[in-house]
Amino acid sequence: MDLLNLMEKRHSVRAYSNEKVSKEMVDRIVKAGVLAPTACNFQPVRIIVIQSDRALEKLSSAANFYNAPLVFAVLSKKDEAWHRPFDGMVSDKIDASIVTDHMMLEATELGLGSVWICYFNPMAIKEALEIENGYEVINLLAVGFEGENSKVPAKKRKDILSLVKHI
Repeated sequence: MDLLNLMEKRHSVRAYSNEKVSKEMVDRIVKAGVLAPTACNFQPVRIIVIQSDRALEKLSSAANFYNAPLVFAVLSKKDEAWHRPFDGMVSDKIDASIVTDHMMLEATELGLGSVWICYFNPMAIKEALEIENGYEVINLLAVGFEGENSKVPAKKRKDILSLVKHI
């Protein structure tokens, strides 16, 4: 599928079937994240694959995964990220978000649904996953086969002329 068609096809899925995601699919999604660009190629990110029923149950009080059978936690570490010298901006959250986006698009390419989750209790996630100090949970990505009750939301986009300025 060409990339623009893939992007048009992708939508947030909030209802999943019980079918497990194969190891091959998980590996491809992770590889897409690893291939994502980061500022100066510093790669200040880590990906945690959460698949076991026990781990998903443990995390369910910290975030709504919509019963997805697979969740990726994307972490970053400020100390490992590029810092812009002019104003001190740190690229860690941007880098983690590019990784998440690449993973989300690969999941779509594989015929899976996903939803990017930012509404979660980061301290509860960090504690449940026993994340080492210095790493921050930036994004969660729930992934799985779309369930029968899934609804495809209308994609409302602003007019391109309101978003783009040519000079």
